[in-house]
Amino acid sequence: MSSSTLLKTIAHFPRVRATLLGDLVADHYIYGKSERISREAPVLVLRHEGSEVKLGGGANVAANIRALGGRVVAVGALGKDEMGRQLSRLATETGIELQAVHSALLETETKTRILAGAEGTTLQQMLRIDRGHPGPWPQPLRRRLASKLEAALKGCHVAVVSDYGAGALCAETCEVLARHTARGGKLCVDSRHALLSLRGATVCKPNEPELQALTQMPTQTPQQLRAAAHKAFELLSCEWLLTTRGKAGMAIFHRQGKELFLPVHGLEAAVDATGAGDTVLAGFALAFAASNCAFVAARLANIAGALVVQKQGTATIGKREFLEEVARTLRGKAADTRRSH
Repeated sequence: MSSSTLLKTIAHFPRVRATLLGDLVADHYIYGKSERISREAPVLVLRHEGSEVKLGGGANVAANIRALGGRVVAVGALGKDEMGRQLSRLATETGIELQAVHSALLETETKTRILAGAEGTTLQQMLRIDRGHPGPWPQPLRRRLASKLEAALKGCHVAVVSDYGAGALCAETCEVLARHTARGGKLCVDSRHALLSLRGATVCKPNEPELQALTQMPTQTPQQLRAAAHKAFELLSCEWLLTTRGKAGMAIFHRQGKELFLPVHGLEAAVDATGAGDTVLAGFALAFAASNCAFVAARLANIAGALVVQKQGTATIGKREFLEEVARTLRGKAADTRRSH
């Protein structure tokens, strides 16, 4: 694979229009300074220092697509509450075209993380509180969501699903996505529990524990991972399987036997893996649409994932820093090649 292929792929990112169906999550951070142990109970007392809301879940995938230079329409549902209003504002500021169903029947999916530390230390996450709508969404809302998804898919180069199990992926939206793939449209799916509901997708992206749960097979060695991938193809009828493996990197398999194992990019230890899978999904889908080559997309997604884990909390990778890192990597490989000769 030539260096010009990777750079040309990135240059084509602005031409890509992606449609994302996902659970739009408010990542709510509360920051504090730990001062003492409470006299009321054996717990830390925190002095509140600030808070912020970031685009999380499917909204973070959309934000990463946009930050890398692609165009994206995000389809999902939000409550008519403060977190829903903040997500709408952030999406607009980020340049995401948001096609959300707003409903007073929903509470916006929210993950509140409380981070604290002593003076001069790195903040550590102490507690996470999750809020959202329990159970399936009402049928009228699901139908409205499917209608918005149908409209958003027209003219897109790649459809992306970011399913956190909060309701966006339902029977109605699955039907729309099935018609999209039947027409030859690209579909990249990241679903924690419902990959089987989108059989026939172009690319499925389970992480290693999710692949183990899906296939009921071990994945520790390359041979075991290969066997599990083969089983996954039988279950999912997808064309490509992209598996993220944490410290072991990632691997991509084609249903006809082609494969590529990629070690973790770079030497730096991860600072925070929050949302890393979102960045990998965004980078892969964007590069896959731009290059039509899953191996090119996997290489670029691997670099994007390595960059984002160097940042604290939910984060995105900008196109400029991504391009600089890819160019630096290619220069290093070229130098290694010259030394070997």
